[in-house]
Amino acid sequence: MKEIMDTKRINQYLSQFGLDDVIPKELRKHLALYRFEPDEALCLQGEVPQYIHFIVQGKVKVYTTSSEGRTLLINFTIPLGVIGEIECLSEKVNLNTVTAVFPVETIGVHKRWLTQYEDETSFLRFLLNLVSHKFYQKSKSLSSILLYPVEVRLASYLLSVSAEDEKGAELSSLNMTSLKDTANLIGTSYRHLNRVLQGFCSTGLVERSKGKLVVIDREGLTEVAGWNIYENGESKS
Repeated sequence: MKEIMDTKRINQYLSQFGLDDVIPKELRKHLALYRFEPDEALCLQGEVPQYIHFIVQGKVKVYTTSSEGRTLLINFTIPLGVIGEIECLSEKVNLNTVTAVFPVETIGVHKRWLTQYEDETSFLRFLLNLVSHKFYQKSKSLSSILLYPVEVRLASYLLSVSAEDEKGAELSSLNMTSLKDTANLIGTSYRHLNRVLQGFCSTGLVERSKGKLVVIDREGLTEVAGWNIYENGESKS
C-alpha cells in the first residue's frame, strides 16, 4: 500500500462519485489516497481492520477461505465499491480477503475518526445504504452463483480478471499455474475446469500460450456468461 499525498485528486474523486455532500467537511482532512498494485491485499480475512477504503479506480477480488483452506470467490468490486465499512462499524475482524486485480486507487479513512462524525445524518445514511446494499448483493450472489454451470462461472471469472486497452488489445492474462486456485475460487474441480477450458480453446474463446491463458474473444465469453455473475450490481453511481 502506497499513500499518495494529493488533496486535489481526492477532491476530484469526491466530486466524480457524488460524495461532496456526503463526506463531512471536517472529515475530509483525514482522508488519504492509497494505491495498491495487482495481487496486493487491501485487507486479510481474520485481521482487525483499520481503514474504510472507497474504491475509486481499478478492481478488487473478494474471497473467503474456510478452516480447511478452501477458497471461494465472493465477487469482484469496482468503483464506487467500499471495503471495510461493515467490520469497522461493528468492531469485528475482516470477513473476507480483498486483493487488487489491476492497479487500484482508494480513498481511505482510519476508523478512529468515524465516531467523531456519528451525528452527521447524511454520512450515517450513506454508510447505512452501503451496508444494506452489500448485504443484499452478497446474499443474492452466494445463494445463486454456485447454481450456475461451470461454463458461466469460468466465463465470468475470465472477463473479470482480463482487460483491454482502447484498441482492444489484451492487457492481462491468467497464469496456468494458478488454475487449481481458480477452480477452488469458482467452486469446481481442477479436472472439470480443464474440460471446460478445452472447450473454450476449441471454440476460440481463449488460447493457451507460453504458460498463460489469454482471452481471445471477449464478446464470445460474454455470450457464454450471459452477464458477469461476479460483478453485476456492484457499481454505484
